[in-house]
Amino acid sequence: MPELPEVETVRRALAQEMEGRRIEHVEVRRHDLRFPVPIDFADRLRGRTLLSLRRRAKYLVGTFDDETVLLVHLGMSGRMMIETQEDRCSPGHFLRGLGTHGIHEHIIFWVGDDTIVRFSDPRRFGLMLLTTAHDFPSHPLIRHLGPEPIGEHFTGPILAARLRDRRTPIKSALLDQRVVAGVGNIYACEALFDAGISPRRMAYTIQGTRAARLAVALRTVLSSAIEAGGSSLRDHVAPTGELGYFQYKFSVYGREGETCLGCGCTMLIKRITQAGRSTFLCTKCQR
Repeated sequence: MPELPEVETVRRALAQEMEGRRIEHVEVRRHDLRFPVPIDFADRLRGRTLLSLRRRAKYLVGTFDDETVLLVHLGMSGRMMIETQEDRCSPGHFLRGLGTHGIHEHIIFWVGDDTIVRFSDPRRFGLMLLTTAHDFPSHPLIRHLGPEPIGEHFTGPILAARLRDRRTPIKSALLDQRVVAGVGNIYACEALFDAGISPRRMAYTIQGTRAARLAVALRTVLSSAIEAGGSSLRDHVAPTGELGYFQYKFSVYGREGETCLGCGCTMLIKRITQAGRSTFLCTKCQR
């Protein structure tokens, strides 16, 4: 499932092509996604101008000129692909996958300036819902979300307060979107390694300097991943057709049996299972 960096990569690419532009036409090819696409979805967006495209946790949030808000989640296999007029005239159009209009393409947006944005999702775990700017903060999918873990406002004391009553391993706590918004399995592993914290340590013990180290590690890892275009392991592709490359910078994730990259460390990276998910760590560097 795309995590915060992958969703932010998608947002940036879409915003460049869609913000400030009018939605000329919308085609909904099937409504049975994770939640049913509203019957009036196309009618409510047709003719509206997208004022802003933001991100909240792993959701894309588009606000239109009539205060309609589009809420998008890519699920496990969802993709948003941009197709410009220039793309359609390019010899590499089909090689990049932009010309493949298959059975998994569920919603299509025609945007001003002859741009087409296509949403495809083979597993149909993604969603596209509509709400309003007034109701967005209290929306059932949004209201429980914790703080965003990037930006200088995300500090050790804020993280410590979210963890103080958590009687679960810190890795599990980081995956709880009520604690921190947008963090998934990959970046939880990477941030815990950077902070020198064992994923098995109880979350409530992450206070003081440990919480400060972890907050910095989360900001640093996520920001680096965003700049690298995310991690393309399975389904993540930027809307322009480009792959992310942060997977080449992993310190622990997916490196079971390989030598730790910590300074002077000769231990091998270990994989354990926590709450049904693979966790990767160095048992010497992480305490």
